[in-house]
Amino acid sequence: MLLRSLTRSSSNASTSLFFRLFPRSYFSRSSPATARSIRRLSDAGTGSELFLRRGLRLLPAAASGCLSGQFSRAVSTQTAPSYPGQDEAEKLGFEKAREEFISECKSKAVLFRHKKTGCEVMSVSNDDENKVFGVVFRTPPKDSTGIPHILEHSVLCGSRKYPLKEPFVELLKGSLYTFLNAFTYPDRTCYPVASTNTKDFYNLVDVYLDAVFFPKCVDDVHTFQQEGWHYELNHPSEDISYKGVVFNEMKGVYSQPDNILGRITQQALCPENTYGVDSGGDPKDIPKLTFDKFKEFHCQYYHPSNARIWFYGDDDPVQRLKVLSEYLDMFDASPARDSSKVEPQKLFSGPRRIVEKYPAGGDGDLKKKHMVCLNWLLSEKPLDLQTQLALGFLDHLMLGTPASPLRKILLESGLGEALVNSGVEDELLQPQFSVGLKGVSDDKVQKVEELIMSTLRKLADEGFDTDAVEASMNTIEFSMRENNTGSSPRGLSLMLQSIGKWIYDMDPFEPLKYEEPLKTLKARIAEEGSKAVFSPLIEKFILNNPHCVTIEMQPDPEKASQEEVEEKNILQKVKASMTDEELAELARATEELRLKQETPDSPEALKCVPSLNLSDIPKKPTYVPTEVGDVNGVKVLRHDLFTNDILYTEVVFDMGALRHELLPLVPLFCQSLLEMGTQDMSFVQLNQLIGRKTGGITVYPFTSSVWGSDVPCSKIIVRGKSMVGRAEDLFNLMNCVLQEVRFTDKQRFKQFISQSRARMENRLRGSGQGIAAARMDAMLNAAGWMSEQMNGLSYIEFLHTLEQKVDQDWEGISSSLEEIRTSLLSKNGCIVNMTADGKSLTSTEKFVGKFLDSLPEKPSGGQVTWDARVPLRNEAIVIPTQVNYVGKAGNIYSSGYKLDGSSYVISKHIGNTWLWDRVRVSGGAYGGFCDFDSHSGVFSFLSYRDPNLLKTLDIYDGTGDFLRGLDVDEDTLTKAVIGTIGDVDSYQLPDAKGYSSLLRHLLNVTDEERQIRRAEILSTSLKDFKEFAEAVDSVRDKGVAVAVASQEDIDAANKERSDFFEVKKAL
Repeated sequence: MLLRSLTRSSSNASTSLFFRLFPRSYFSRSSPATARSIRRLSDAGTGSELFLRRGLRLLPAAASGCLSGQFSRAVSTQTAPSYPGQDEAEKLGFEKAREEFISECKSKAVLFRHKKTGCEVMSVSNDDENKVFGVVFRTPPKDSTGIPHILEHSVLCGSRKYPLKEPFVELLKGSLYTFLNAFTYPDRTCYPVASTNTKDFYNLVDVYLDAVFFPKCVDDVHTFQQEGWHYELNHPSEDISYKGVVFNEMKGVYSQPDNILGRITQQALCPENTYGVDSGGDPKDIPKLTFDKFKEFHCQYYHPSNARIWFYGDDDPVQRLKVLSEYLDMFDASPARDSSKVEPQKLFSGPRRIVEKYPAGGDGDLKKKHMVCLNWLLSEKPLDLQTQLALGFLDHLMLGTPASPLRKILLESGLGEALVNSGVEDELLQPQFSVGLKGVSDDKVQKVEELIMSTLRKLADEGFDTDAVEASMNTIEFSMRENNTGSSPRGLSLMLQSIGKWIYDMDPFEPLKYEEPLKTLKARIAEEGSKAVFSPLIEKFILNNPHCVTIEMQPDPEKASQEEVEEKNILQKVKASMTDEELAELARATEELRLKQETPDSPEALKCVPSLNLSDIPKKPTYVPTEVGDVNGVKVLRHDLFTNDILYTEVVFDMGALRHELLPLVPLFCQSLLEMGTQDMSFVQLNQLIGRKTGGITVYPFTSSVWGSDVPCSKIIVRGKSMVGRAEDLFNLMNCVLQEVRFTDKQRFKQFISQSRARMENRLRGSGQGIAAARMDAMLNAAGWMSEQMNGLSYIEFLHTLEQKVDQDWEGISSSLEEIRTSLLSKNGCIVNMTADGKSLTSTEKFVGKFLDSLPEKPSGGQVTWDARVPLRNEAIVIPTQVNYVGKAGNIYSSGYKLDGSSYVISKHIGNTWLWDRVRVSGGAYGGFCDFDSHSGVFSFLSYRDPNLLKTLDIYDGTGDFLRGLDVDEDTLTKAVIGTIGDVDSYQLPDAKGYSSLLRHLLNVTDEERQIRRAEILSTSLKDFKEFAEAVDSVRDKGVAVAVASQEDIDAANKERSDFFEVKKAL
């Protein structure tokens, strides 16, 4: 799920208020695989959540291009709602403070103020059926005990009207939500929900309002212990340990060097205000938090007077106020709004320097693993709109693309492997700018600092290339107008933009209106020149700004083990200080908490959570208009959909003729196509041309098993978008990228390797469950093996080898890249997918024909058989970490299971009950989940930031018995079915619909099959659950386990179960 990380990526366009789609810096309640809104590449359904497991594991070069571009406009069939007049609002206890039409999002926005409490409400109405609600509290912490974060988890664990253990989980099970989560920022806590179904939407709203204002957790110490921290002692003779979901989540965060750097940066730049502590919680400080302080924090800040509430979409604005008045009228005014104000950090009089350690593996040359980052707090006061927009453009110009000068110069210097924490950060009260490198030699740290400063000085003195400014302007303006929020609701993006000002008592309308500021900025650049606009910003906010903190991070192979020893020593002292009676009482309390966690809510209690009925669910899936045609002998899929005059297109090439040994080179091949030059253009010129003429081009591999076939689907997808009037430019540039780019720049290729290795190592530390899943897939099917060669442990190992080989055999590597191109590029097997309105599709066809005519008729080489596997064995991948990622998987088709749509209902239920309760709630992991890839037959279990290892595997192995002992009533079964349909019918806008239709075509998923699976989902019975137990038992008996874990935990596991894991060191 979206996890807080202050690690900024300059590969994004920018994080300016105007074109940042979602925040980069927060914690969320759900783990990465829990929340549907983030987890899935929305499919609109095969019933197998055809985001496809491997479809979601697209390669790094593809990540942004494949999962983005999914929203442009939602069209509702409902009539426009009537808006509450002043009299009607008055009757409900509100006064209208301000009203505007926001043309940028075609919305009428009204700011209401609740007269009794002062609570402010933004009510945004339009024709978007994907309705969004959010309540946001200003929650500035005074220490690093993680109190806002623990409270964010805890308030969703039962409330006055919904006295269950976790209503949040009941909503996960049986809602049609399109977004459901909660976020903790350094100074605020957000609770957003979204749904396209109006009844479902108001169910979600009511559960969330009751949760934040009337939570059970303030009277229930067990919730505090479960979500925050507690001492765990199973028997007085055993050792005491710490447990708690947030505690273990933050242990994972503090195991990642980039995250550690981000936290140190924030605290070093703002040591005197609330940003000087960690709202998420430092694992060393979390155990200092008491239940009394926890309760006091809720009482102080979770009050309507300190709340900002947001509604968005096509629902009735009057109903919004009616729902709110029922809650807000129960409160009187509170001074919370004043006591929660964030004081600005005063600017330093001179620069500062900090040196810190981070946990590192013992392998490799540690002298080359330093990080260095320069950071500036840009202003003592919030910036005006014009300055903020200009700084966002400046950020993109300097760092936003591979051709951006600051980024290019740093990476080409050879002083480091990759950028770290680089870009403008303007989500908090005061904006900051950072730029740095990781993978720096200890003797090159000073040179990095000097190069950063000299490059900034040069940019201030000389300005930017005209083409670069034009490309940046087009890229950003395209992004703003497209309002591409990926797989999440547009209304949520707008809410988070608005709250970025509103939370500091500034204008909530201002962030939504970019037209005038953009027009003014463009006019200034045209009249005065870009140098006159941007150079003064570099001078004022960076070069002449004394509030600069330089942070050097040094690798320490002993740090992780030292911290473990320190924790054990503390716990040993705690135990030594306790009497025998106290130890017995702690063991009893541990068992009491576990029993409560593992005891399900009664059927009567579950009925209090509002839910839909099966009659609310359409019997047929959503169909995408698809016309299959032919242009010059090549299959073309056309999707006639309204896209706001934007053409979205994918060109697909088959990888069937590619030699096995070239597969690991494919991700670097894709990056080379976009980041090397042609005979006539440098890569900078090519990059700028793409930025000036299009909305972007991406190239990435896609692999998946195909149901009913032994032959995997293996493709290269070239994805692009542009205004329809630029379609010719788009196809010309695609052709240029594919056929004219030359693989001759050895130094750039070496940079690609370093960047890829740094990115993969960061993924291994922060998303180890993905590495474990890929490894298990590679043992179980050919498509998994292919994917893992390009995006798993095998790929990391390949990159280490390739790094040594470049200087020795560059000619051979260059030749291999060329061979990949000739193996792929061909009209034979090519497919073109296009999404736009019918008229635009027709007018574009001639450009498609010209593009296709330039392709070779056939690829070089013949078809290759893909049947390789990684040897089947239990593996433990060692990394320096305080928490683990534990997986187990098996192919249930090979054990005789026949595909049925009920399997999607059952696997979802397992994740939301058995695994949630045992792995997360009782086990203390941040997440535990399962996944069934119906294309391959692989059923997998995974955990995330998990303090356990063998214990978690035992839970997985107990799943079959759980299913056999299950006794679900009709209401529970209905919820499970509805929740699964919510996955299958995920909300999509036109470009996502076109892309999902392409994937279904590639995987031979017909509309008839989708209807069959849907009917099977809707008719799922308890009998299906019982029968599925046998399939899950095959994973227990014949499956394979892979863990990404610490050396200490792996050694303990192999001691307990002799040589259970084969050990591989990765870092």
